[in-house]
Amino acid sequence: MIENRKILLVDDEPDIIEFLEFNFQKEGFEVKTADNGRSAVEKALKFQPHVVLMDIMMPEKDGIEACQEIRQHVDTYNPLICLLTARGEDYSQLAGYDAGADDYVVKPVSPKVLIARVQSLMKLKNGSVFPVTERVTADNEIIINREYYTVTKNNKEIQLPRKEFEILYLMASKPNRLFSRDEIFNHVWGSDTIVGERTMDVYIRKIRSKIGDHYIKTIKGVGYKFIQKNI
Repeated sequence: MIENRKILLVDDEPDIIEFLEFNFQKEGFEVKTADNGRSAVEKALKFQPHVVLMDIMMPEKDGIEACQEIRQHVDTYNPLICLLTARGEDYSQLAGYDAGADDYVVKPVSPKVLIARVQSLMKLKNGSVFPVTERVTADNEIIINREYYTVTKNNKEIQLPRKEFEILYLMASKPNRLFSRDEIFNHVWGSDTIVGERTMDVYIRKIRSKIGDHYIKTIKGVGYKFIQKNI
């Protein structure tokens, strides 16, 4: 369990903020709040919560813009960011993940379910669902460093949003092993999160476009392998 768990709640509806604040405090979280994206960025960098739970549609700066701005400070501060929204379309979720969000919760959602999702995210980040090793080297070309969330290929850094990084790291940590779609979903998104198959296809395509097509092999109807010859 993480001691002194801190969360920043961001929404421009006072009733929602008050309701969530009460429920998270009841679960032992130290809570700060903000009512717009600009204030959210300022408070996140100052308060440095473990989790930022943020609505998307807000004044001054929306949740996706705020998420992107927080992620610009990833070298010094790398929180879990969960976007909360009434929109559940695939393209909207992909925009959130591309901005660096760790999870995407569609309203309405009960406080118990929302708190469980947040706690699950924290366990995923701080637990042992990923391999212990912090550094994976593939074919002496690609180096994946989990501690700093960096990927380099032939000494050139490749920028990967968090979800793309986690998918790549998971598969590369066990090269030539077949990972089913469900296994990747559960490791990267958590078993409580519903993610469409199209979302996984988009992520795999984006990873391939950045590291090279030959590294990831699709096993039709089953899942994916990270191919490494020099092992």
